[in-house]
Amino acid sequence: MAGAPLHKILTVVWAAGGASAAARERTQAAAQLAADMKAEFAVLALGLGTGTVAPALAVAGANEILVSEEEALQVAPGEAGLRAIERACELTGADLVLLPADSLGRDWAPRLAYRLGAGLVTEVTDWSLAAGRPIFERLVFGGKAIATMVVAEGRAVAATRPGAGRRDAPPPSGRGEVRALGLPIPLDPLWPRVVRRQSEEREGPGLDEARVIVSGGRGLGGPEGFARLGDLAAALGGALGASRAAVDEGWAPATWQIGQTGKTVAPELYIAVGISGASQHLVGCSKAKTIVAINSDPDAPIFDYARFGVVGDWRVIVPALTAAVKEMRDR
Repeated sequence: MAGAPLHKILTVVWAAGGASAAARERTQAAAQLAADMKAEFAVLALGLGTGTVAPALAVAGANEILVSEEEALQVAPGEAGLRAIERACELTGADLVLLPADSLGRDWAPRLAYRLGAGLVTEVTDWSLAAGRPIFERLVFGGKAIATMVVAEGRAVAATRPGAGRRDAPPPSGRGEVRALGLPIPLDPLWPRVVRRQSEEREGPGLDEARVIVSGGRGLGGPEGFARLGDLAAALGGALGASRAAVDEGWAPATWQIGQTGKTVAPELYIAVGISGASQHLVGCSKAKTIVAINSDPDAPIFDYARFGVVGDWRVIVPALTAAVKEMRDR
């Protein structure tokens, strides 16, 4: 492989109000990559209230934490965030920048790569190393194949999906040295602005934060099935998800959708109930540590990916499982 090894990694987290589980996991994965590469590692924390996140990011492996709490980040996060990331790259000399593959990260990544003259890889699901440079993996053809990609020369920008680079052994805690980015970001009147924020009200953790997700598909047969799944999710302290088929039927809101056209999740435990296991859905949950499938069709593709599988009627299995979980929890 051509090109010199990379020596400085910068990862970016949106940390307004605190460091989310996703931000901590991404920091930990980047810290492990830096340790494997023997590279320096810094985190840029963006958003109001980020001054409180340093301890959590340090535990996740951050050595240097740059903080930007400019008001413009709240009003125009796309443009203001890009300015802050550019400045952080200048201060740290980062030659590998890891961004989240979310709405903001997908906005920043191509524009940052252009401005830095860097190579770009998007939708990264995992990585390995060769000659001091990361080899990135991403799913292609609707999740039916894995492409390996490398930026052979110069700087690199990568947008990483939840669970990318996750390893069982966490890196040692970082030094957690905090300094302000020191870049005033005046609000440009021509920038696109956030005009309204609307948050979904739901009990329990959101899909991005949940360690356990119980997800339902067309095999539930109707919207009433999600009430039963909700009981199981609540017993496990988890969140509810859905396949695209269930969302298209109107049985679940679009915010629950997991898959290629929905959210990507990486929980500790993913329970798929009445989900056949089409590649488009598996794109969204393949980074779960453990997948459990409950389906009446013994030939459903989901069983090829599940660590544990139960063939049978979910109407019998799910209530029994919920009762068993509650009994264990109450002991």
